Amino acid sequence: MRVCLEMANVMQCFEGRFMAKSRNKKPGMNLREILPLAGITVAAFIFSSSEFMPVALLTDIARSFAVTDAQAGMIISVYAWVVMILSLPLMILASRIEFKRLLLLVMAVFALGQFLSSIAASFSILMASRIVVACAHAIFWSIAPPLAVRVVSEDHRHMAMGIVVMGESVALIAGLPIGRVIGLVLGWRMTFAIVAIISVLILIYLWRVLPTLPASQPFTLKKLPTLLGTKQLRGIYVFIALIASAYYLCYSYIEPFLLQSVGFNEIEVTFVIAGFGLTGVVGSMLFSKFYVRIRLKFLTVCIASLVAALFLLSLLQAFGIGVIVMCLILGMDCAALNVALQSEIIRYAQLDDQAVATSIYSGIFNFGIGSGSAVGGVVVTSLGISSIGLVAGLVGLAALAYGLAALLPRLRIARNKA
Repeated sequence: MRVCLEMANVMQCFEGRFMAKSRNKKPGMNLREILPLAGITVAAFIFSSSEFMPVALLTDIARSFAVTDAQAGMIISVYAWVVMILSLPLMILASRIEFKRLLLLVMAVFALGQFLSSIAASFSILMASRIVVACAHAIFWSIAPPLAVRVVSEDHRHMAMGIVVMGESVALIAGLPIGRVIGLVLGWRMTFAIVAIISVLILIYLWRVLPTLPASQPFTLKKLPTLLGTKQLRGIYVFIALIASAYYLCYSYIEPFLLQSVGFNEIEVTFVIAGFGLTGVVGSMLFSKFYVRIRLKFLTVCIASLVAALFLLSLLQAFGIGVIVMCLILGMDCAALNVALQSEIIRYAQLDDQAVATSIYSGIFNFGIGSGSAVGGVVVTSLGISSIGLVAGLVGLAALAYGLAALLPRLRIARNKA
């Protein structure tokens, strides 16, 4: 899913701290910091790889259970909806439990869900197994960032956040394609089984190297009305629901689209899926280079080009090169928008409220994933797989209209007041 809060936080902190030259170089991390941080980063990689693994294996999963691509796509929708519903309540519970114990429990539940997925005898059992994984996912991304900064010294906290983000980014570049290759060679079940084994190894590693860390201050819902009373935040929440729905309406079915409508072979599809991750990194780099200077123009260009790429994906499906270019643009724009919008959340939320604000963002983002995947299934069934780009583009037009008419003016007014 997703570029996340940590990247936005890193970029904002870098903006202020590293613009000025510093003569005093800080010492590097020691082994006690590196070892647990490495474990958390690898865990982030495996969680992010697992989240969209069904996207790369959708056709094989559908064939195994004799269901349609649209029905198979529901495991993506339901997964996202579970994360959406549970992110905030589980975050509240997570704030009351000692971090090491909680992370080990999350890894154990995650591994169990992956193992159950690998041996699922029916599609309904696979769905239930993915719900187990989604429960672990909802908690993991609530505790991974605070864990990363607490296992290192204060001087290295921003670097720690960036390293965890790297784990998520590398998952899109390498984890998803590797999972697809394993699925093509050994079957989709073996992909889930290998993820389960790796998860157990990570659990053992974290048990050995992660220090005991007391829970943070209990989290409450008292500040929700204040957050939702901020026009800029409300605008971002509405916009991300629309644009995420548009993007994942298309992306959730990109594998069967490339196979059936464009006519790519299995290897070519694998490389295109990897391209989404590669250009996602490019999008993050463009954010870090240009966003501070041209915030609103950057957002406008990203939104407009993403919507255009969705339309052109269907219109150019007879031209393989054109489809590849559109996929690369989509990966870049999605990553850049995600980081930019979460940077805006950090900008407008009070320091003590940022965890709440980003948890709401995560929930709404997953609402967009689930809704987009579900609508995409209806489109595939009723109009055909070749139409997903056009319908996604129409939803994207609604997001573009809202962005130009409501969101960007609110951000512009706030900037002028500042």
